Amino acid sequence: MPIDPPQVLSVNVGRATRTAYSKIGVTGIDKRPTPERVQVTAPGPKGTGGSGLAGDAVCDLRHHGGDDQAVYAYAREDLDHWQDQLGRPIGNGGFGENLTTAGIDISAAVVGETWSVGAEMLLQVSDPRIPCRTFAGFLAEQGWIRRFTETACPGTYLRVLRPGMVQAGDAIEVIDRPEHDVTVQLAFRAFTTDSALLPRLTVAAGLSAESRANVARRTTFALDRDPA
Repeated sequence: MPIDPPQVLSVNVGRATRTAYSKIGVTGIDKRPTPERVQVTAPGPKGTGGSGLAGDAVCDLRHHGGDDQAVYAYAREDLDHWQDQLGRPIGNGGFGENLTTAGIDISAAVVGETWSVGAEMLLQVSDPRIPCRTFAGFLAEQGWIRRFTETACPGTYLRVLRPGMVQAGDAIEVIDRPEHDVTVQLAFRAFTTDSALLPRLTVAAGLSAESRANVARRTTFALDRDPA
């Protein structure tokens, strides 16, 4: 049954733990639901700032965390799909997400749209999550990166426009949506399996500066190679 209004099903935080699947040897990907209200703020630039959630570990600051990846959200509906596919339970936080949502189609969210979450917080959709070796090792599923990529339900990172507290049960409302048609899923496919979509991303100002630079570099390279 659809959930209306959309809501935060759980807030998940993780501690730094040792792992063989990260070059730096530690990871915070193992997120667990907390019953507490959690403070969410913009953590600072990538490379210096980690998670936007107080008490949540982001270990590899070179590739994760920072203002454009302050919060990671994944839909419970998509976790349920993967439960069926993998034949094993996946709890809230099981994909390393900070917010497990219900009632909102994250793959169809438009890059740059703004969410009101709870009584005070504003979050903005930024980049899709690109799967990495640590994620594959954590899930321990053969061919996981390929399977996750082919399904193209990546969840989304969010930046913090206005800080606030978040807890399970908080309502999510989309209060502003850009007029372009670049969804989280389309951006993910452009970055992974269908580079022909990259030119469509140039209108998505809500992407991180890093992703926009990547789009510009890859589209320029394609044009330089085009014999026409």
